[in-house]
Amino acid sequence: MRLQDFDNDEDKVIQDKLKRKTWNEIRTNDSWAIFKIMAEFVNGYENMGRIGPCVTLFGSARTKREDKYYLLAEKIAYKISKAGYGVITGGGPGIMEAGNKGAHLGGGASVGLNIVLPFEQHFNPYIDNDKNLNFDYFFVRKVMFVKYSQGFVVMPGGFGTMDELFEALTLIQTKKIGKFPIILVGTVFWSGLMEWIRTVLVEQEHTVNAVDMNLFKIVDTEDEVVDVLDKFYKKYDLAPNF
Repeated sequence: MRLQDFDNDEDKVIQDKLKRKTWNEIRTNDSWAIFKIMAEFVNGYENMGRIGPCVTLFGSARTKREDKYYLLAEKIAYKISKAGYGVITGGGPGIMEAGNKGAHLGGGASVGLNIVLPFEQHFNPYIDNDKNLNFDYFFVRKVMFVKYSQGFVVMPGGFGTMDELFEALTLIQTKKIGKFPIILVGTVFWSGLMEWIRTVLVEQEHTVNAVDMNLFKIVDTEDEVVDVLDKFYKKYDLAPNF
């Protein structure tokens, strides 16, 4: 079928992605993609390296401003900024906006790593003007989150939030990066997933070791978040200004 024969945009996108290409087309597209990827890495490194210690706050772009988790994320980011850390988010609306807002109100660095998406994503107004970065590639953006974060605070979210969470857990579990605090916020939200991991992956299928359940903490308040961060870095004689 030809592209114009499809009725909806999703089918047209799939057809366009799967259409036959010559070897020269493939080689040329791949070569230019390498330069674009390199440019995103260089821009990210140069900008993030100047910001200082930060904690990344993840969560759903769909969370409304009156939602309890939006309000809690704002309080958490405010407390984090007062503790001496900057706050990094994905730069968009929802929980990300709440994180940047809390950091802004707390006088801390408010960083947004925005991603170009066909829906949901647009940068929020609480990001510092010189700390608003845009990415086309998810994997480059994820490197920035991991490389420049002293901790992950993970609020309720969807597939994107889960992607960031499990990538960090995998990298720490496999010792590809050093351990840092991973804090899940919302016992009610996370309890079902954690119970499934414990009963199915750990106890039934043995695909995860029981000790890996210690790679994260589950909390419910902003004070608990800061307490986990402080205890972790005091144990290793480090501080936010290291």
